[in-house]
Amino acid sequence: MDFQAYFRDELDAVREEGRYRVFTEIERHRGAFPHATRYVDDATHEVTVWCSNDYLGMGQHPVVIDAMHRVLDECGAGAGGTRNISGTNHHHVLLERELADLHGKEDALLFTSGYVSNWAGLGTLAGRIPNCVVFSDALNHASMIEGIRHSRAPYKIWAHNDPEDLDRKLSDFGPEVPKLVAFESVYSMDGDIAPIAAILDVCEKHGAMSYIDEVHAVGLYGPRGGGVAEREGLMDRISVIEGTLGKAFGVMGGYIAGSAEMVDFVRSFASGFIFSTALPPAVAAGACASIKHLKASSAERELQRDRVTTVRRKLDMLGIPHLPNPSHIIPVMVGDAHKCKMISDWLMDNHGIYVQPINYPTVPRGTERLRLTPSPVHSDGDIDRLIAALSDIWSQCELARGAMAA
Repeated sequence: MDFQAYFRDELDAVREEGRYRVFTEIERHRGAFPHATRYVDDATHEVTVWCSNDYLGMGQHPVVIDAMHRVLDECGAGAGGTRNISGTNHHHVLLERELADLHGKEDALLFTSGYVSNWAGLGTLAGRIPNCVVFSDALNHASMIEGIRHSRAPYKIWAHNDPEDLDRKLSDFGPEVPKLVAFESVYSMDGDIAPIAAILDVCEKHGAMSYIDEVHAVGLYGPRGGGVAEREGLMDRISVIEGTLGKAFGVMGGYIAGSAEMVDFVRSFASGFIFSTALPPAVAAGACASIKHLKASSAERELQRDRVTTVRRKLDMLGIPHLPNPSHIIPVMVGDAHKCKMISDWLMDNHGIYVQPINYPTVPRGTERLRLTPSPVHSDGDIDRLIAALSDIWSQCELARGAMAA
């Protein structure tokens, strides 16, 4: 086989579809984010980032930076091993305690990313519980899907955010069959929020474990940033809460939280945990400082909500289509991969506005979009420049469409 020719042909097919992905090389500036420097060949350009998952700007917050500097000086760069072999640093233990407290659970377990925590958590639970059947929401994240596949457990897909369909599918299995229901709170591409209470009612009716992914919610919702489940007073009813440290908390890593026995079970059997080098202690300390801060401070959450509301209102005034949802994610709908990339490139080249085009396989074909994530560190001026640029390019698209129709 000519491997190189095969690689080229596959990549050419992606390019022809308009969904070839190009990395945008930037350098974030502490204290100035969302403004950053973009590198293109030998030139640099100043840009404003509108697609970051550092939802609250905690990646540059002084309490986080100071904690990381201090522990870097105290402990050095790396953890020095896996958690089982010399890699469990005191700061990992402190962070796991903070996470357990955040979610009102007995214990928590750290992983190197949110992807790994889903892959290892779901893969281990579904794979090692005898005869377990998994029930997965139709729009679950790729990491959850991969974890379920890795488990080799039988699974059923239920209609997105549809407790009645979940009830019907669970009813096909008797009480003797172990069941695990996996879903998210905030879905990152459409920004919709699951009816958690209704889903938990169904889980409890059928004696099923519940596993919720709160990666796009932790830090952002609830009085202490515990997520949508905290906001709605439901954390105590959920078997496993999974989250990330790489979005609203501004650092990196993932985790699960739940009963001491469940956490110990995953710790003891998950290959993705056992054989992975532990997070650097400074990263753990930064995440711990971020969580502590957001438990006590609601200022960042309140300002973010104001920024989101402002952007939505101004998009509505211009008639620019965006999916209505109750979350902080604003999907501006384009519906064509080539046009989505064209708009993204135009915004970057003409206005220094960085919004990544989102296309297949992240979203279904025909639903391509620009995913805006307003944050507390976006100023009124940043918003005005974004809206003016979007108005300009949307007018051009409408004129072009009218010319083609004529």
